[in-house]
Amino acid sequence: MACEGILLGMGNPLLDISAVVDDKFLTNFESVAMDLSFCVLLHSVPLVVELCVLEQYGIELNNAILAEEKHVPMYEEMVSNYNVEYIAGGATQNSIKVAQWMLQIPGASSYMGSIGKDKFGELMKKYAQLAGVNVHYYEDETTPTGTCAVCVVGGERSLVANLSAANCYKVEHLKRPENWALVEKAKFIYIAGFFLTVSPESILLVAEHAAANNKVFMMNLSAPFICEFFKDVQEKVIPYMDYVFGNETEARAFSKAHGWKTDNVEEIALKISQLPKGSGTHKRITVITQGADPVVVAEDGKVRLFPVILLPKEKLVDTNGAGDAFVGGFLSQLILEKPIEDCVRAGSYAANVIIQRSGCTYPEKPDFN
Repeated sequence: MACEGILLGMGNPLLDISAVVDDKFLTNFESVAMDLSFCVLLHSVPLVVELCVLEQYGIELNNAILAEEKHVPMYEEMVSNYNVEYIAGGATQNSIKVAQWMLQIPGASSYMGSIGKDKFGELMKKYAQLAGVNVHYYEDETTPTGTCAVCVVGGERSLVANLSAANCYKVEHLKRPENWALVEKAKFIYIAGFFLTVSPESILLVAEHAAANNKVFMMNLSAPFICEFFKDVQEKVIPYMDYVFGNETEARAFSKAHGWKTDNVEEIALKISQLPKGSGTHKRITVITQGADPVVVAEDGKVRLFPVILLPKEKLVDTNGAGDAFVGGFLSQLILEKPIEDCVRAGSYAANVIIQRSGCTYPEKPDFN
């Protein structure tokens, strides 16, 4: 059975900024966008912005990017012009929250990352704790809490993440006795690839600990730009990964970055699973989601496909957080030592729940059997 602190996540905590507009506005937006052959969106909570704003900030459909200087005014513009909703987000934190929700076991999960010592940071702590996650944030005195702008168009989403304080995580925080105790207590450790841009030293420290102590260490490819521009640091950690998660777009970006000359997701998943491992304790399993298409699982030199729960298009609200939710659901059953079939089924269930709601949110209790 799952016990206190069995699951630990580390990543970039971002306060998702979400706003919803009415159908008339969305219809007008879509017609104008089509006239101009221009489609755009953002990620983390539903937020539709006027076409001129989207053009101004160069946001692409179904993508996740790090904010550049040109994007900085966008966040205040959203807060000023729309009725926004705040959600404690960030890829890893989303997955840990969903796993905690699925488990319904008090204190089963913990999380570390960096926030600012400000109003948004206080909101982050409040919402994460309400989700039942034991958060140990590093609080930066001078940098504001990271935020993620979310734009949803036709149920699709894209993200613009302004890391701010999330970019300031220090390995010294990890080494503090009260925080390292979380690492020692955990038996399963999950980190999204986005954290490679912030503290690869922390990731390696935890990965080496997991390998030396027969623990399960897991990461996510997270975004094409991670595979393309952070390949060197990613390759240092790959040998420690017991589970590798991702979606089909990220898998293909990984293949391209490694010169594999294949876009076949099943073949890529298999090749990732067969990359050299630094620890022989656990075999590596690759899990790749493909939206409405079957989930690809590669292990022991074989590939298996698992169907997902299909959702009628009219019920789709927001794909933001779907991949994070899948991982959270998967982890909830992995911790309980369930077979891979049940892990994938739980992941599909959690993702199915999340995409019928605004942002990475969920009802009070799951009804997964």
